[in-house]
Amino acid sequence: MAKTVSKPANTMRSRYDAVLLDIDGTLVDSNGAHAAAWSDAFATHGRYHPPEQIRPLIGKGGDKLLRELASLDDESGEGQKIAEARVEIFRTRYLPALKPTTGAAAFVEWLLENRLTVVVATSAKDDEVKALLTICGGQALVKDATTSDDAERSKPDPDILVAALEKSGSTPDRAIMIGDTPYDIEAASRAGLATIAFRCGGWDDATLQGAIAIYDHPRQLLDRLGESPFYATTS
Repeated sequence: MAKTVSKPANTMRSRYDAVLLDIDGTLVDSNGAHAAAWSDAFATHGRYHPPEQIRPLIGKGGDKLLRELASLDDESGEGQKIAEARVEIFRTRYLPALKPTTGAAAFVEWLLENRLTVVVATSAKDDEVKALLTICGGQALVKDATTSDDAERSKPDPDILVAALEKSGSTPDRAIMIGDTPYDIEAASRAGLATIAFRCGGWDDATLQGAIAIYDHPRQLLDRLGESPFYATTS
């Protein structure tokens, strides 16, 4: 039997008008796959960086990952070739097997049903976003996605969040970021936004401590909506 999602009472007023939403690790269980794809891409150029070394950097923009891990520029020479190889390897080897995080599709449905303005805010490239959103039932969100192509600097710089907030038409006090990495939290904080974090991306509470609330996955947030940051208690 399908589990019933608990919903807050109608008398409770939403604190937020807009949700800025990450995908990788938040709606799709893809962080490990991204680390593996980067490792494979480095290997095609004779560089050894195992997935476990790369995994803590997933969530940052690829340009920052290349620079911090291998001192490479993503727009020239070897760095560009590795970045391009990573895209193809991820698309062909790993993307077809990816699954949504627990409750992701139901969470997207809840967001849309409650008429919240939802803007995807991700370090992923445009050509990956549509495929990832299809996995978690978020095809309707593609048109409002803000990606690394819309920002000069990638996460944890705040550019993507600033662009997403502008697209939402909301203000920082009426918008909330939902993500799964410390880089989401840092980027949101620098944009003046609070963050709800999910552990399903692979980080523990200590690394997610800047979030105003932490849940295992989208399903757990849905099950606890009445006590979540989405709803303010009324006196």
